Amino acid sequence: MKKKLVSLVLVAACVFSMAACGSGQNSDGDTQDTTKSSEAEETDQEDAEDASEEGSGEGGTLIMATNAEFPPYEYHDGGEIVGIDAEIAQAIAEELGMTLEIEDMAFDSIITAVSSGKADMGLAGMTVDPDRQKNVNFSDTYATAAQVIIVKESSETAGPDDLVGKKIGVQLGTTGDIYAEDIEDAEIERYNKGMEAVQALQQDKIDAVVIDGEPAKVFVAENEGLKVLDEPLTEEEYAIAIAKDNDDLLEKVNSALAALKDSGKLDEIVAKYISADE
Repeated sequence: MKKKLVSLVLVAACVFSMAACGSGQNSDGDTQDTTKSSEAEETDQEDAEDASEEGSGEGGTLIMATNAEFPPYEYHDGGEIVGIDAEIAQAIAEELGMTLEIEDMAFDSIITAVSSGKADMGLAGMTVDPDRQKNVNFSDTYATAAQVIIVKESSETAGPDDLVGKKIGVQLGTTGDIYAEDIEDAEIERYNKGMEAVQALQQDKIDAVVIDGEPAKVFVAENEGLKVLDEPLTEEEYAIAIAKDNDDLLEKVNSALAALKDSGKLDEIVAKYISADE
């Protein structure tokens, strides 16, 4: 009787032990491992989706490289960089659903920053030229500029070649100021305002004025006896520099520019900063 009782106890203990082992390995162990694996896969998939969304540009940051020393295209106003280029870049960022960030740097660092990927695009009143096109692509032109020549209607000056040895008035620090320096034997007179140069021309203190085409039209319209020569001193096209391997952004920027042109927003931005009084 005692032997049977002992046997029954041993059998029950063995069954209990087997059941406990089976529950720990199969029910708890395997189920927990499977859950962890599934959660990890879901996390990896979410991370991949987030990275993909960032790469698409939606909701991301658009970095603009500039040199904020070229008013009215970009300049400092207090602690903010403002101007035509800054507003155009902001409008493009809004069209793309992105946030604009402006990086101010030396002008000769902009192309390098864009081509190396440190910046997404460069706007700095940047003229399209073959040397720059070796390193970056350019968007469609968003602004054209011409330095023109104003003379008296009675003047025998007919074009840029006739400015050799003449006394030329310019507005201090403008592109006209820079290009006039290259005119052979010319004497450059600098004025704080374009209108001051025009007044000097009317008073026969200078022979001609070199100035941006848009204000030149207004000056001539408002002052009798003056004319703008048909042949400009220089012609320039401003565009946005974008890395050569970033065709996707180039396409998006061009689409945004087209939308801004069609809506009149681009003209509105330029008109806000450029007037005959500058």
